[in-house]
Amino acid sequence: MKINGTHLNSSLLAPHELNLSRPPWVATTLGSFLIFTIVVDILGNLLVIFSVYRNKKLRNAGNIFVVSLAVADLVVAIYPYPLVLTSIFHNGWSLGYVHCQISGFLMGLSVIGSIFNITGIAINRYCYICHSLKYDKLYSDKNSLCYVFLIWVLTVIAIVPNLFVGSLQYDPRVYSCTFVQSASSAYTIAVVFFHFILPIMIVTYCYLRIWILVIQVRRRVKPDIRPKLTPHDVRNFVTMFVVFVLFAVCWAPLNFIGLAVAVNPVTPLIPEWLFVSSYFMAYFNSCLNAIVYGLLNQNFRREYKRIIVSVCTARIFFPESSNDAVERIKSKPSPLMTNNNQVKVDSV
Repeated sequence: MKINGTHLNSSLLAPHELNLSRPPWVATTLGSFLIFTIVVDILGNLLVIFSVYRNKKLRNAGNIFVVSLAVADLVVAIYPYPLVLTSIFHNGWSLGYVHCQISGFLMGLSVIGSIFNITGIAINRYCYICHSLKYDKLYSDKNSLCYVFLIWVLTVIAIVPNLFVGSLQYDPRVYSCTFVQSASSAYTIAVVFFHFILPIMIVTYCYLRIWILVIQVRRRVKPDIRPKLTPHDVRNFVTMFVVFVLFAVCWAPLNFIGLAVAVNPVTPLIPEWLFVSSYFMAYFNSCLNAIVYGLLNQNFRREYKRIIVSVCTARIFFPESSNDAVERIKSKPSPLMTNNNQVKVDSV
């Protein structure tokens, strides 16, 4: 395949995949779907970031990971997705080899950054609820920033090998410069395990332990040594659990297809409609988190409304505008942990 005079390695794609003949409604549907994803992704994740910036209740160690996850979701909406959209409406890639590599790199950076941040959030929730006495020391503001920095360092380290393996190529089936699963069977298996299965296992363990604790508290099992969980704590935990489940559901089909292709790279029996659907379902995940926060977290929902109103009065960049006088009178500081029977609130 040639892109603007530059040859891309397309020998691993079947001939019918290189010369796609699709009815016009397919491109229209995929384009409309992606436009919706881009708009909701950008607006929603900007709302998340500004909400944490403006609202003191949301400015805490736990939400540093939430902001980091929002940044990971924003990355794809700002650069790779618009390029994919251009490819859809031009029925092919016409932006050159460099843009192809950058687009594929940023897509990988976003998805790996997302799963690593979701893993970081799960570990944070686990420490917050199951090891509350150690939480303040483990998740001071400085430590939390270091953890987020480490997440992004590991993310970059994880995606760099793609540049040397040659796995970032244009795939006309999904109009994207992306990770080609058939480039290397061993590498694809490693990617799926370390970038999806292993983080999913860690997150599952953390949330399973939290669910067990919540059930024990509600059934009053060993109440003398268990922390008292407020309804607010449980709602916040459920919010992040839903974020995790949605990510797993949206990305699992594509990862399992990758395993199937790696096991049988010569003649993979993957229907084209399933392959395309799995990709665009994964793309769609980037716009869901902000919606989940708004639906399940009262602090975010209120701040979303304030931000929308503030946009009209040009006061969005002033954090103090979030806390009106009435709220400051009514609201009291969250109780700090004083013993094993108290935990803090107001984090997502």
